[in-house]
Amino acid sequence: MPEPSALERHYTRGDLAQRIFEGLRVEGKDPGRLKPEDTAAVDQFHIRGRAATLELAKLAGVQQGWSVLDVGGGLGGPARTLARELRCQVTVLDITKEFVEVGALLSERMDLAGLVHFRHGSALDMPFVDGRFDVVWTQHSTMNIQDKARFFREAYRVLRRGGRLALHEIVAGPVQPVIFPTPWADGESASFLLPQAELRTLIRAAGFRELAWQDTTQESLEWFRKVAVPPIIPPPLGLHLILGDRAGQMTRGQVRNLEERRIEVVMAAFERP
Repeated sequence: MPEPSALERHYTRGDLAQRIFEGLRVEGKDPGRLKPEDTAAVDQFHIRGRAATLELAKLAGVQQGWSVLDVGGGLGGPARTLARELRCQVTVLDITKEFVEVGALLSERMDLAGLVHFRHGSALDMPFVDGRFDVVWTQHSTMNIQDKARFFREAYRVLRRGGRLALHEIVAGPVQPVIFPTPWADGESASFLLPQAELRTLIRAAGFRELAWQDTTQESLEWFRKVAVPPIIPPPLGLHLILGDRAGQMTRGQVRNLEERRIEVVMAAFERP
């Protein structure tokens, strides 16, 4: 895995809270009293947004009130979706301190701080006791993890028996190399993609039993094509607040990566026996 400082440099803006709250004001919303849908354009930092989060929850069989660890959960969009829709207790673990701080602030202003909690830390050394969670959840975070075997061993450790591993991830396609920059990396030094077959084998080797594996590349491409041409004037809220001036370049590059099968997208669910 790259040094944490390298990841933080990629994702940290320094004034993200200010940018989000200003965008909300421009949209006529009160930053002091928010609903999850108010910030979905910026805090659902993964392909197909909230709809994909709900699909993954269904695929993994997430139940009402379950305890969830969202690894690399960023600003907490998926976590707040699970909390509001299923009353799950969700802990977001993220390496980027600004995401953790802003995510906690957003949860407070949505009256969800009692259900959604944030921890700053590494996916390779999770600060939780064995068997702590019903679900380990990840949407678009393993791309930055080089030692995936260790990550999945940690996921296995913190899950209870019968607990679920839920993944919505970008993987390496049959055509290489990946075109950079991408939303998760400026170049190869911070990007660690595996082909579907290798990732699947690695997860099983950690002890998990596969429940479902779906290739969602085509749906992802169709979604990206709709957002590939940004408006001349960026909207008040959007992923450009996180990605910066190269957001449009990254989005167009993602379309090409998907079209040429340089990357693929999968949804999967596993169980800890």
